[in-house]
Amino acid sequence: MAWDPQQYEKFKREREAPFADALGLVARREGLRVIDLGCGTGELTRRLADALPSSDVVGLDSSAEMLARAQAHARPGLRFVERAIEQLDGEWDLIFSHAALHWVEDHARLIPRLMAHLAPGGQLVVQMPSNHHHPSHGEIRAAASEPRFRAALAEWTREAPVQAIDFYAETLHAAGGRDLTVFEKVYPHVLPDSDAIVEWQRGTALLPWLERLPEELHEDFLAAVRERLRLRFPSKPVFFGFRRILFAAFRA
Repeated sequence: MAWDPQQYEKFKREREAPFADALGLVARREGLRVIDLGCGTGELTRRLADALPSSDVVGLDSSAEMLARAQAHARPGLRFVERAIEQLDGEWDLIFSHAALHWVEDHARLIPRLMAHLAPGGQLVVQMPSNHHHPSHGEIRAAASEPRFRAALAEWTREAPVQAIDFYAETLHAAGGRDLTVFEKVYPHVLPDSDAIVEWQRGTALLPWLERLPEELHEDFLAAVRERLRLRFPSKPVFFGFRRILFAAFRA
């Protein structure tokens, strides 16, 4: 997908709040081999590196647009590489991921594979959205089902790969994880109106749909989503509760 860093960072403060919670789960030591999966613009990867002195930190992302911004944060002990999360290799003391794994399919295979790339005693720390049941996602799918968009999409739809928290606890344990922390948290955001939800989703959830629609239908599709959300959330401001899953585990 073609990511737009400027669109993504329209809600920068709100998107950074769960990073602090994920960072709080990290067992901080010096001299770690660290990889940040889905590093985006690199600013938060820099904060991760700053919290882990004398560590070798790599930010990994598949988006050239995001990495072009990330390179400004590179320094000794912090570098960025263009690669998909599915192509992870090597052995790491800390595998960290903030708001990225919900774009990777088949978590039943993904989580054990990440655990296998940890050195003995290494730690996996993940934060990812679990907000796919929010009404805004339902309205996106409803707009996509309108005949003109459904035909252009060839009836394609996206189902989120994110599972319930019990799944992650059980999967981490089965993969040899110990000292597990697994929880879900709602981050309360108050947005000016329902149009702001569309602007939020334009930076993330709407991208796969827009990628598959011809460009001449983009504005019509956004207008259809916008109209549906105005009907769904007529009051101002709008409470936008955003659910996220956080988990951490050490490799035995």
